[in-house]
Amino acid sequence: MLAIDTSTPAVTAAVGEVGDGGAPALLAQRVTVDARRHGELLTPSIEAVLSESGCAPGDLAAVVAGVGPGPFTGLRIGLVSAAALADALGLPTYGVCSLDAIAHAPAGMTARMPGGLLVATDARRREIYWAVYGPDGARLVDPSVSRPADVPVDGCVLARGAGAQLYADVLGLPVEEPAHPPALALITLAAGRVSAGAPSEVLTPLYLRRPDATEPALAKPALGPR
Repeated sequence: MLAIDTSTPAVTAAVGEVGDGGAPALLAQRVTVDARRHGELLTPSIEAVLSESGCAPGDLAAVVAGVGPGPFTGLRIGLVSAAALADALGLPTYGVCSLDAIAHAPAGMTARMPGGLLVATDARRREIYWAVYGPDGARLVDPSVSRPADVPVDGCVLARGAGAQLYADVLGLPVEEPAHPPALALITLAAGRVSAGAPSEVLTPLYLRRPDATEPALAKPALGPR
């Protein structure tokens, strides 16, 4: 399957596979951190991972995409690209919450974590997108957007994500990697649906707030001579 995520400054594309009863495996990935070049970087990254993995587009069985939350422009580029590619190839699409992918990535401290995990990415405007997960990985608090000082961290003992790194002094939690949604976690979280042949899903973005850019108001018509 092809996995795509553009919900953060990291432009991620990867190809993975799911064997019979085996754990998902990553065949190739490209991750480029550049918050202003999602549109420029994504297509070459997809082409590169297909080439590196030895897969032709016709070998793919599904397209998996991180649905955010994330800033409007970057997230939209990834989801539109995923939907367009899947439509052209006649493939199903499956969405994964990008914060879930960060939460489910294997890392050093999580296995012995005695409390909750806060996952936070940078939402700009001095805010973060965040969610809270239990020691078993289950999501306890759904994604939201807030100022770091307003995030309830009671019960959390650890944090992940670029937003947690950026505001570690405000959140008051130790922070571990990953900073961005890992490709293998995206693939793993969608693997069951892909293997089961689940119906294709609409890739609905988690914007959580209005875009930064707004359409200018229409000019009022000039009054003619009386």
